[in-house]
Amino acid sequence: MSTAAASTRPGQVLADLLPASTVPRARLRDAALVTGGAALTGLAAQIVLPVPGSPVPVTGQTFAALLVGTALGAGRGFASLALYALVGMAGVPWFAEGTSGASMPSFGYVLGMLLATTVVGALARRGADRSVLRTAGLMVLGSALIYAVGVPYLALSTGMTLTSAVAAGLVPFLIGDALKAALAMGTLPLAWRLTRD
Repeated sequence: MSTAAASTRPGQVLADLLPASTVPRARLRDAALVTGGAALTGLAAQIVLPVPGSPVPVTGQTFAALLVGTALGAGRGFASLALYALVGMAGVPWFAEGTSGASMPSFGYVLGMLLATTVVGALARRGADRSVLRTAGLMVLGSALIYAVGVPYLALSTGMTLTSAVAAGLVPFLIGDALKAALAMGTLPLAWRLTRD
């Protein structure tokens, strides 16, 4: 039995399996995880597929944000996405398509990712990422929370009706979200199984 498997217990997220024997080392580990999660989200945001007729492209950032929340837990996940949002608002061009600032129509999705990361992180701590079906539910819930903030923000920032914002900022992304959920459904439970081997 590996040391990771021996230390796996309820109430943990994947990041808790990384060793940190002292409080200073744990803080250093957590700072590195938060920074790494923000960087991963920024890099994934550069994977872009424009959607005709929509000011919002398909990107990898929502998938990265949900993975960050699930793997790091609510506190570190929120801190990671807050860092991502604050640095992007300050001018670092790591939002979708190399943009920055809070004035773009898709900024509501970044705010939604803050909420979603926190919620999926809290649920992952309760074991919601350890089976295929529960991981599917976790990803669906996380995506729904992102849209719950992103779509109304899109409507307000562009002057679209809510119906138009749903058509431009939600419907075109459902197939991609299903593919992302399928990837997470395979990846996260597998990671937990590997820790038990």
